Amino acid sequence: MDEMSMAIQKTMTVEEFEEYANLPENADLRLEFIDGKIIQVPSNAYCSQIAALIIAALVNFVHPRKLGHVTGEGGGYKVAGARLAPDAAFVSKARQGKLDRQGYNSVAPDLAIEVMSPTDKDSDLEKKLKKYAEAGTVAWVFYPETRLVKVHNPGEPEKTLGIDETLEGGEVLPGFTLLIRDIFPED
Repeated sequence: MDEMSMAIQKTMTVEEFEEYANLPENADLRLEFIDGKIIQVPSNAYCSQIAALIIAALVNFVHPRKLGHVTGEGGGYKVAGARLAPDAAFVSKARQGKLDRQGYNSVAPDLAIEVMSPTDKDSDLEKKLKKYAEAGTVAWVFYPETRLVKVHNPGEPEKTLGIDETLEGGEVLPGFTLLIRDIFPED
């Protein structure tokens, strides 16, 4: 068993995780930390493309209006004691004027986007959704295989949107709309 496998299986403190995540040999890894465990977050080109399309739509809405910050999969956040790296995220300027320049951002995002790849585990997603809800973060989960989006607003029932529906920004991004069809490229 290699060092990474041993580290993933071992329960650790958040301080130990941050030390581990900041090692030079781990710089290119996407790591999350939930309930004392490290989760390495793999992806694939198709899911990354979907995340890029979502980020482009968010940036095109957020940037001209100077609403805040949009980050990609490399942006990690401190969320209800966990360290999460959503595929895309938005933090309003009202909540954080400037993003942290090192480590996991100290303010949880207003909106977190997760794009489920075939290697993602439902149990890990459930843990993330719980942490997002604790932090008051809205979560949009995109399912490429079924071409569905599930919207998780803290304190509200989950909402599922199909390919012919429109995702709306709600209270987090009033006026933002996104056709689900535009996010899932045709095969």
